[in-house]
Amino acid sequence: MKKIASIYPEAIERTKQKVCEDIMVYLQEKENMPSFAEYVHNRKHYIGQIWLNVWITQASNKIPRAEKKQYLQSRGIEVEGVDRKTINKVFRNEIKAYHPFLIEDWLHSKFSDAEEQWANMYEQARTEYQKRQEEEAVKQKKLKMMEEIETEVHAIVRKHQHLFYLHTRKFVADHLKADFETRTRYQKLNPHDIEVRLIPQGFFLAEDYSLVKDFFEEVTGNIQKNDYWNSYHYEYETYYDLYDTRIQEFLEDMMQKKVKQLLSPENVFDYEETLMDLALSDIISDMIYDYSVELLSYISDEYIEDLLKLVSIPFDEKVHEKIFVADIRLREKRIAEEKAEIKRRKEEEARIIKDIFELEYNPPTGRSVQYVLHIGETNTGKTYHALQQMMNVKSGLYLAPLRLLALEVYDFLNNRGTPCTLKTGEEEKVIPGARHISSTVEMFHEKDLYDVVVIDEAQMISDKDRGFSWYKAITRVQANEVHIIASKNAREMLIQLLGHSKIDIIEYKRDIPLKVEEKEFKIKQVKKGDALICFSRKRVLETASRLQHDGHSVSIIYGSMPPETRKKQVERFINGETSIVVSTDAIGMGLNLPIRRIVFLENSKFDGTSRRILTSQEVKQIAGRAGRKGLYNIGKVAFTEDIKKMSNLLLQEDEPIHTFAIAPTNSVFERFQKYYRDLGTFFELWDKFKSPKGTKKASLTEERELYERIRGTEMEARLSLTDLYGLLHLPFSSREPELIKQWERTVEAIVAGKDLPEPRIKKRTLEDLELSYKTIGLHLLFLYRLNNRTEAVYWERLREEISMLVHEKLKTEVKNMQKKCRQCNRKLPWDHRYAICDSCYAKRYRDEFDY
Repeated sequence: MKKIASIYPEAIERTKQKVCEDIMVYLQEKENMPSFAEYVHNRKHYIGQIWLNVWITQASNKIPRAEKKQYLQSRGIEVEGVDRKTINKVFRNEIKAYHPFLIEDWLHSKFSDAEEQWANMYEQARTEYQKRQEEEAVKQKKLKMMEEIETEVHAIVRKHQHLFYLHTRKFVADHLKADFETRTRYQKLNPHDIEVRLIPQGFFLAEDYSLVKDFFEEVTGNIQKNDYWNSYHYEYETYYDLYDTRIQEFLEDMMQKKVKQLLSPENVFDYEETLMDLALSDIISDMIYDYSVELLSYISDEYIEDLLKLVSIPFDEKVHEKIFVADIRLREKRIAEEKAEIKRRKEEEARIIKDIFELEYNPPTGRSVQYVLHIGETNTGKTYHALQQMMNVKSGLYLAPLRLLALEVYDFLNNRGTPCTLKTGEEEKVIPGARHISSTVEMFHEKDLYDVVVIDEAQMISDKDRGFSWYKAITRVQANEVHIIASKNAREMLIQLLGHSKIDIIEYKRDIPLKVEEKEFKIKQVKKGDALICFSRKRVLETASRLQHDGHSVSIIYGSMPPETRKKQVERFINGETSIVVSTDAIGMGLNLPIRRIVFLENSKFDGTSRRILTSQEVKQIAGRAGRKGLYNIGKVAFTEDIKKMSNLLLQEDEPIHTFAIAPTNSVFERFQKYYRDLGTFFELWDKFKSPKGTKKASLTEERELYERIRGTEMEARLSLTDLYGLLHLPFSSREPELIKQWERTVEAIVAGKDLPEPRIKKRTLEDLELSYKTIGLHLLFLYRLNNRTEAVYWERLREEISMLVHEKLKTEVKNMQKKCRQCNRKLPWDHRYAICDSCYAKRYRDEFDY
């Protein structure tokens, strides 16, 4: 136990040192010298504690663990298997008894008979104590004086802040002139876009800027490093940043000199000049940032031309004050004039908006037309009964939400002896002598007159992008009788819309009840007559592939499928060639099939923005396709999960429709052209136009996106406003890059007076064929718009061939489809609900949180 023996003398010396320090502390505050005996009596308990504290601390910190265990064993304490914390605790308790240092004996031997030494210690303690007291008094006096000086500095700055602003104004004016004459101007950009290369634009011209803050937005060409929340990033320096630094440096120097001149003499009497300068610098530095920011904000609102006038005028407070007052009056006058002009423009704009838009969207209070509302659930015969009325008159018009439904009604009427022509934006099939037309709702022309008009799926009047087509058809149709087919939640809104017109209401109820199955659906339970519903083309094809591998014959339906192909798929199911349908929600509108059971493989869908749960109306629209009178007298509905929740959606009342959509019309454009000529302004006014109560404006998102591609080009310049908007409004999928390019090429050819470029046809894959079908459809939209019906016949025939190829491709390609992980391409189970496998998801999760 060598270490214990070696540190023991050190502990004794440390104890003696601390006792002597305690004596000095004890003596320093006593005005009369106490005796040694008084000290021992008053400090006896503390003196005894000093040794224990020093010894335990030294032994615990400096003696190794092995020696501690050895010492404890020598005292009969078992230490094997005992943890470190316990050993240290026991050791500290036991080491107290190791050769205690008799501190009182040492004190008596040193001081009891040393009266002179005791007196010297007393004198030394008192002298040092009084010195410290004097130093502290001086320090407190200086602190108090500094507080007084700081208070006076703030008062001086407040009193003379206008003078400082005049100085700053002159300083900024001089630098502005120099910067305008010598610095390079660069293109406008966001300072954070550090990856963008700067391109010189020449020198600055004062007339290009109204206010100083307009110039401050320009970049200097330098790069600066900024600290945001303890992280650094680089950005281009703006002139705001540059002048912020310049003004801080200028104010700090100028204010320090001015304040020093104005300080009260009594406040600086005891200070050396150097110390005073340092003190003032500290005080002003603490306040300069906030003060300079305030002055910079005032400078930013100054007019450039006002400041540049100051350059040639030497600084004199009275002269510059007079100039400033005159500038302020002129600025207030300018601001008043600008506000008045802004107000005038707003009032004029409001008048123009009212003239262009407001009268257009007031529904008629009553018309001499007989309206018949067919209200009811899906698959209740509403459309069939309305068409029967149309077939009994000499002329009629059917308006469908989809080209597919227009095609179905075209076939339905012709097959039943009522000649009918088909007209959609992409095709025309003219039957000689026909006075009935089946058309998409967007093709409605308000000047045509009919005996009976049938408007289908009228609840879509609330659709924000297409709803106005239903509004226009319902309120402006020229007919003796108009049959409107809609869901129950559109009933009250349609009645309100028709005002005092003659209205008959026929309500329909399902003859075939719907029954929700109690057990969750499994794919092995699929049976003949089932329609399996999912909400993406990819999932439809993967599910169909799985079923075909299991030996089932399948018809496939999805939204982007050519209508002719869809018709053939439907016919195969109706004719018994296939036993099962796999479809998206496209099945919910217009397709009446002999379906035994609707099976929801998914309860949510992606709506273009986010994935969300299905609405009650969506569930009812799709589930309503189950059941067929005389074949399936109960329509069954099944879900793969959340049966109770989805059943409630099927049973609950739909929220009534309260609004209908509005969109620009030819009349609106005619009035707009009295004031303006460009579509950019039209879109701005459309945004500012407040939609009347009970209506919602079409977003015109796709039209705007297309417009931005040709804005400012020759194409915009050479087309009339209505022609240009008509081309922007063509009904095609503007989310397809290939179609957008085709649209641009075609518009360019129209403007140049050239032949329309032919659409690109690819036939290698199913996706290629579907895209080729769309490109031909867009080409036909242009051909019919240009009244080029002869050429359109060729492209319609080619499109039918493409649809046949799609039909054939579905028979072969779908069977070979396999669901695979989007990242590693590993095969996935058909019902795996995610686009990536569990391994790739786990790896991504680890990568994100592996710090």
